[in-house]
This record gives sequence, C-alpha cells and structure tokens, in this order.
Amino acid sequence: MKKISHTLLPLAAAVLAVGGCGGGSGAPPGLSDKAAASVEVVPQASGAVDKSAAQAYRATEAFVSGGAVVGGGAASGFGAVGARAIFTVNVASAGTYAVSLNYANGNHGAGKLTLYVNGLRDGPVNLPPTGGAATWSTKGAKVALRAGLNTLTYRADGGDASGVALRYVGVENGAPMAARGATLAYQEYEAEDGATNGVVSGPSRDYLTVEGQSSGRRLVSLQSTGARVEWTATQAANALVVRYSMPDAAAGGGTDATLSLYVDGVKVRTLALSSRYAWNYGAFPYSDDPAQGGATHFYDESRFTGLAIAKGARVRLQKDAGDTAAYYKIDLIDLERIDAPLAMPAGFVDIRDFGARADDAGDDMAAVVGAIAAARAAGKGVWIPPGRFNLSGRPELDRVQVRGAGMWYSELHGTGGKGGFMGRGNDITVADLLFTSDALRRKDADDNPGLEGDFGAGSLIQNVWVEHMKVGAWLGANNDGLYMVNGRMRDTWADGVNFSGGVRNSRVSHFSFRNTGDDAMAMWSQNAPNVGNSFSFNTAQLPLLANAYAIYGGESNKVLDNVAADTVVSAAGIAISTRFNAKPFAGTTEVRRNTLHRTGGFDPNWNTTFGGLWIYAEGQPISAPVVVDTLELNDSTYDGVLVTYNQSVTNLSLNNVNINRAGGYGLNFAVTGQGTFSNVVVTDAAQGGLNNPYPYTIVRGAGNSGW
Repeated sequence: MKKISHTLLPLAAAVLAVGGCGGGSGAPPGLSDKAAASVEVVPQASGAVDKSAAQAYRATEAFVSGGAVVGGGAASGFGAVGARAIFTVNVASAGTYAVSLNYANGNHGAGKLTLYVNGLRDGPVNLPPTGGAATWSTKGAKVALRAGLNTLTYRADGGDASGVALRYVGVENGAPMAARGATLAYQEYEAEDGATNGVVSGPSRDYLTVEGQSSGRRLVSLQSTGARVEWTATQAANALVVRYSMPDAAAGGGTDATLSLYVDGVKVRTLALSSRYAWNYGAFPYSDDPAQGGATHFYDESRFTGLAIAKGARVRLQKDAGDTAAYYKIDLIDLERIDAPLAMPAGFVDIRDFGARADDAGDDMAAVVGAIAAARAAGKGVWIPPGRFNLSGRPELDRVQVRGAGMWYSELHGTGGKGGFMGRGNDITVADLLFTSDALRRKDADDNPGLEGDFGAGSLIQNVWVEHMKVGAWLGANNDGLYMVNGRMRDTWADGVNFSGGVRNSRVSHFSFRNTGDDAMAMWSQNAPNVGNSFSFNTAQLPLLANAYAIYGGESNKVLDNVAADTVVSAAGIAISTRFNAKPFAGTTEVRRNTLHRTGGFDPNWNTTFGGLWIYAEGQPISAPVVVDTLELNDSTYDGVLVTYNQSVTNLSLNNVNINRAGGYGLNFAVTGQGTFSNVVVTDAAQGGLNNPYPYTIVRGAGNSGW
C-alpha cells in the first residue's frame, strides 16, 4: 500500500489561479511547423461547457506569462507577442487526440494564436469572432500526444489576438490529474507492504538511522541467501527504479554488488547496484570519509529498462548466492511503463554531427557547445540522441531548444562534478533529458546544478530528470515567466529546486522530489524578492536536510496543492520564514490545499524541534498576510503547527486545517503577534492541543476544536 496518496479527481476540482508577466519576441527558434487539422467552430452559450470533451483542463489551472493573465475563469491578454497560456493535459497512451479549445473573441476580426505541443510548434490557430467577449465557441484540432503529461501552449506570435479569451481545453479520452501532488507516471510499492521472508525494520524516526531515512520509516532487509521481497504489479511495466541501501567500503567510495530480479518466479535480470552515491559522514556539508563518523545519506536509487512485467505479475527482489553484499535494505520500488525513444523533430541538429559519441569515456562538451552555436545561427534546435554523453563543463543557452529522446534514454553526464546547462537568455526550452554527474558529496563552490542561471522570459523546462548532481535547478533574478513541468529530482546533494532571488511569475508543477540533500523546493529571496511564483502539484519525499517546501521572504508567492512526506532533520513540511537574510515578506503569501505526512524534525545545532508547518520570524517581523487554507497535517513528528522566534507574526490566517496526530502540540506559539483561526481541528496531539505562553493573540472563528 502506498504511503503517499495521489487521489485522482477531475482537474477542475483543484482550481489554481496564477497571473504571469514577462515577454518574448517572435516564435522560439528550432521549431517544426506542422499545420493542425482544424474542425468546425461550434458556438456555445455563455457559461456552457462542451459536453463532448471527456476531460476539461481549465484556464484557471493553466500557466500564463508574457502579459497573459487569468481572471473571471479565463485566460486573456494575448495582445503582446510572446503572451502565452500553457495547459498541462494527461492521456493514458500515446496517440492522436481530438483537442477542443473553448474561447471567446469579441473583436470583429479573427484572432490568431499558435499552438505548441510539448514545446514544438504545431501550427496556427485562427479564432473567428464569436459575437462578443462573453460568447464562447470551440475550435478543434487533431493533436499527437505522448503517454502521460503533455503541454499545449497557445501563444501570440504575431497578428491580433487582443480580444481572445481562453476558458478551457478539452481532450477526448483525456485522463484526470492528481487532486494533490504530482501526477506521476509510475506506481510506487513500499517494501514493508510486500510479501517477504526478510527482516522488516521500523518504524523509527531516529536521526542517523536507515529507518529514519526510509519512506514510511520502514524497510525490508535482505541479509541471507534466499531472502526476498515480492509485490504484485497493479499495472503493466517495462521499467524499474529500486531505492536501496548497501554497505559502504571501509575507506568510503562505495561498494558494487548485484541483486536478482524475478517475475512470476522466473529470474529475468541480475541488477547491478552500487553504494557509490550513498554514505556521507561528519558535519555539514559532509564528507565521504567514514573515519569522521556520523554516517547519513544511506540510500541511493538505480533504474532499469527493457523489462516485461504484466499487470498482475509477481515482481520479486531476491538475494541469490551470487549477490554478495552483506545486506540489501530495500525501501521501495517504482514500476513504470515507458514508451519507445522519441524521434528527432524536424529542424534540429544532432550533436553526433559535431563529434559527440554516446556511451564512451570521451568528453562531448565541445560537440554540444558547437551544436548549440550552429543551431542558434540557423534558427534550429539541438538534439541529444539516446545514450550517455559526457560534459566536462556547462554549456550556455539562449533562444534555443535542447531536446532528447526522453529522460529514460538521453543522458548528459557531468564529469568532475560539472555538467548541466546554464541559462543566459530568453525563449529557452529544455526537454526530455536526464542530467547526472559523478559528484560524491556536497561541494557548493565547485560543482554544478543540473539547471542554473537565467532562463529569462518565455522558457519551458519539461520532462527532465536530475540525479546525483549538487542541485536540481538553481534559478536567479532574470527568470520571469518560466514554467517547469513534469520531472524528477532525485538524490541531489543539496536543494531540488531553489528560486534564489529575483525570480518572478514562474511555476514548478508535477515534479517528484526524493532524497534531496537540502530543501526539496525553496524560494529564497536572498538579494532580491521573488515575486508571484508558485510551487503547485508537486510531491516531495525524504529531503534529508531542511524542508519539503520553503518560502524565505518575497512577495505574493504560493505553495499550492502539494504533497510531502518524511522530512528528516532540521525540517518542516512547509516553512514560511525570514531565515538566511531573506528580503521581507510583502503581498499575500498563500499556502493552500497541501497534505503533509510525517513531517517536522529535530535540529541538532539549535537543540530544538520544528513543526509540520513552521512559521519563523527571525531578525524581522512577518507582518504581510500569510494565508494557510485547507492543510492536512498527518502524524507530525513534533508540533503540527509551530510559530516562533524573536519577531512578531501578524496577519496570519489558518482555515480548514486538520492536525491528525502530532508528537508535540497541535499548535505551538512561541512568538508575539495576532492571527485568525477557523475550522482548525486538532486530534491526538501528544502534548496537548495548544501551547501559547507569550501569549499570541488568537482570534477564534467558527469550527475550531481540540485546542
């Protein structure tokens, strides 16, 4: 049974309104132009919904930038070149789908937008007048979509679209999205929920234990020959991820060993595993030297393809005689059905034509840089074919697309801790790639993130996987209107994603984070305020240090519709904080519709504990409004909600907050200030429902209980 619930409901049930701004000039380079197959425009009465659309993806959930805005249930403001609305849609399998755009056009002439499918130009969309700004019609097309999440971007590339408003996109036979958390392509199976003759260990949240860094705080250890753990596949799969811990070498550096994979009782693969990317020691920022003691970072993950696992098949991991590690501590597996590699689109250059060679020891840095320069000069994109390509440095991007065959196929591997991409401009697309490196510990001054810098306006990062790098994405001040969607950040040495100051009107959605070495997702207004950004519909598991989601200062930022589980140390599930010399809070900070499982943690440096939700005023008050609405706090390690430190917290609002079990207080106030509280329910808090010694001024509304 999965520890994290990804309840599926129609997307319209999770309403998300985000405004955007920014800009761009003309169509992004490197795009093929394929005319969409238009169908009849069908007028509709105001307020009607096209009943023929199996799944509606509404503009209130779309990402807008470049001057487009969302209001009144629709996206509008397409008068400027570069204005765009990106709808994220979901289908069960690859194929051609009927897509209907519900729109109004109050102008006398046709409005013109351009459709991009997963960042590639599909063709123009002409939107005839509908007879009024509140009179709605549909415009249809046949669109090729891949299995899982896709983006449909309607962008103003020229022509007059100032009178156009978009209300929803309907996709025939479209699939619903997760109501909270990321919509994930895989099924997750906890080891302790499988059938096993191994040793089930936990639950324990003790710091510096393997159990404390395990999903659900439990694991299965395979120690003797014949020890096994087995699950029944709920869906067909051909790819596997195993999260495991094996012994380190006596002097550090990891060990290699195999583990046997069986399907329906038949051995199908000998899995090559390693603890090379696990095991850190000593004090922050940690080392690879066991002599320093204080072992942590016990787990790593390995991925495998080319499997044939039918729905209902029995999938077993087993320690056979040839599997020589002293133990294999299994936390979980992910099973996934992946499609064949994507083909190179028209209008792209292949890095192999510039000297890159897959799956060898050579350095492909010059080839990739040369391909990027040639693509920009010719108005084309850059293609990374299947295979691993080595980067001794970090290529820079501006007004170019770089795409691969899929994040299971095309890998850019950094050597010497390097690799990744540096954004240096606007209209950048990075899609369908895996970024890795050989970094073995956290080296902030030396090593590279997977994605860093300034992606400017009009950029898209879609379907990327970052693993074994310092950071997943570290983004700075010249990002305005960046959309990151559908990816994975795993086993990084520091943050998963950090908006490190000055980022505006940008969003990260449908990303999975696991085993990050610092905040899974952070907005840190360190030198300039982050403004108008959103972390929405993400899933964060097991950040080893710090929080699942954090907002450090800034203006009008949001944490919406996310799931988090199993924070470890110096951690909250969600932190709203002025730490690290953050710029002051301004506007309204919103925390809405989130679910936190087993979050909060002990801080050994301060000898104190953090709550599942932690609001922390250090060095400056938090006086701008902070709105927390519809929050589930399940089994918090210490306090459910902690509001604390040496400055006041005012204009705090909590509504529809359920605190279901807490190891400390339900609500703990160690600060002055005032807040309003309605429908806040505390159940089974070990130390009591409320601790308020200062006291904090509590304005009670209706529906509170348990405190």
